[in-house]
Amino acid sequence: EKSPGTMDKYCRDVAAFAAWLGERPLTKDAAGAWKAALLAGGQAPATINAKLAALNRFFSFLGRPELRVRPLRIQRRLFRDDSRDLTREEYDRLLGATRALGRERLALLLEAICATGIRVSELIALDVDDLNLPAGVLRCVSKGKERIIPLYSTAVRALNEYLHQVRPQLVESPEETALFVNMNGERMSRQGFWKLIKFYQEKAGIEKDITPHTLRHSFAAHLLENGADLRSIQAMLGHADISSTQIYSRLLNQKIK
Repeated sequence: EKSPGTMDKYCRDVAAFAAWLGERPLTKDAAGAWKAALLAGGQAPATINAKLAALNRFFSFLGRPELRVRPLRIQRRLFRDDSRDLTREEYDRLLGATRALGRERLALLLEAICATGIRVSELIALDVDDLNLPAGVLRCVSKGKERIIPLYSTAVRALNEYLHQVRPQLVESPEETALFVNMNGERMSRQGFWKLIKFYQEKAGIEKDITPHTLRHSFAAHLLENGADLRSIQAMLGHADISSTQIYSRLLNQKIK
């Protein structure tokens, strides 16, 4: 079962193929030609494969699996430029910029995501009941799976402050269950969180291109550097396959070399 956002993207990709196809007959060669056109147009292989995945699902829906197109082979980059990760000093500057401008809400939000490594989609989906401060843990449910993430003491204090001092000033409806809300007291959106990060990145004078995933990647890298084992990091990140987590180990080995 796919999310509404994923289904919308599938529909847009199939519509784009239909527009490109025009009056030509629907054949495997035509689908392959669209793949070649996307590649010639300069689109990234990962983006092309995402479009092909949508198209192949549509072919299966039509009962025409013979039309399916093979995805591009992508050489996975094992060793990214670690200059994209946030250092502890940069992280402190980012939080300092938010607090200096009276935006404790974002500072506490960043503290939460950097303390747990959860995806931003998981973060904004959290409800108040998912937080257990006395036990120092956070319950995260994603793709039908549940995981419990431990919180360090600084994060517990930050979330306790947010829950009892910041959130009550924003939420008007007692029926609102969202843990993190926007200035209107409603559940924060992914786009809203991304824009806030960009704004305070500039205020903090950080030249790196920070995204929500930058915070997640930095979380994993810092855990590994401080001696955490891969299985524990896999559990906290919610990786279904340990191979996804092993990328961080290879990054660390390369950095040590």
